[in-house]
Amino acid sequence: MSLLFRSRQQGAQQVKISGFRRFVMFWVHNLQQAVASLGELARYPFASLMTMAVLGLSLTLPATLYVVVKNTEAVGASWQHASEMTLFLRKELSQQEISTLHKRLSLSNDIESVRWIDKDEALAEFRVHSGFGDALKGLAQNPLPDVLVVLPAAHKRSAGQAQQLAQQLRQEREVEQVRLDLDWLQRLEALINLVRDGLLALALLLCLSVVLIVGNTIRLNILSKREEIMVMKLVGATDGFIQRPFLYTGVWYGVVGGLIAWIATWIMMAWIAGAVAQISELYESQFSLVGLTGQEMMILWLLAIGLGLLGSYLAVRKHVKEVEPQ
Repeated sequence: MSLLFRSRQQGAQQVKISGFRRFVMFWVHNLQQAVASLGELARYPFASLMTMAVLGLSLTLPATLYVVVKNTEAVGASWQHASEMTLFLRKELSQQEISTLHKRLSLSNDIESVRWIDKDEALAEFRVHSGFGDALKGLAQNPLPDVLVVLPAAHKRSAGQAQQLAQQLRQEREVEQVRLDLDWLQRLEALINLVRDGLLALALLLCLSVVLIVGNTIRLNILSKREEIMVMKLVGATDGFIQRPFLYTGVWYGVVGGLIAWIATWIMMAWIAGAVAQISELYESQFSLVGLTGQEMMILWLLAIGLGLLGSYLAVRKHVKEVEPQ
């Protein structure tokens, strides 16, 4: 510590400063350093914008893939009949017994809806659409059983939950057989899980690359100001005081980088929406691509700021301490 700073510190000890004033001055100093760091970035606009663009575009790809996964899950949820199961009832049941089972299943919290297909109605429909109407007239009795079509509740539509519900329904006395297209459900869930896991791995790698890029940029900035940092330490500046402008620089990288990520993600969604609209027309569907919500955009922006701050923090904690006056 220099003699000049020591004498100033001894003089400062005689001045009493209230806690409220210390609190106010702390935030005033932080605001001053934040504005000063923004001005420092404005001195080198091209280099600063390049770093911000790298940060923003690195987050654009996982954000776009997240939107794709979200829409895929929405499409999968709309295919609610994939978890629909068919209950073939025993032929000896009376109409009253079938009606009682129908009402009991309808009241279950695990079942959203139950549709009763009467065997006589099923035979009449089969006679009309099968083309074997004349042959079916010779049947002595109706060979078809009564059928209940069960649609599980939302929390029971996954492959595992639907299979568990099917096992429970097989235990019913009135049920002869339960049919569930479980393979289709498992393939659909496996595909969505694969895309989700791939998105998570890619997002982690890109976030790590953002931290490294910001950290390296801040490191070069610290090295370029090595002599200035030495002088500040000679007059008694603490490491925290010296580190703060570099930390705010990382925050500004994240603020602008998050805005770039918003714009780039919107452009990507507009580009993909055209192809999705063409596919929807081919399948005569009304599906439209859903982009990021306001909350998701805010999360993306905070993530960009957090990555910028983390990269700058890792750089300043290591390199500012290494700069010591001889």
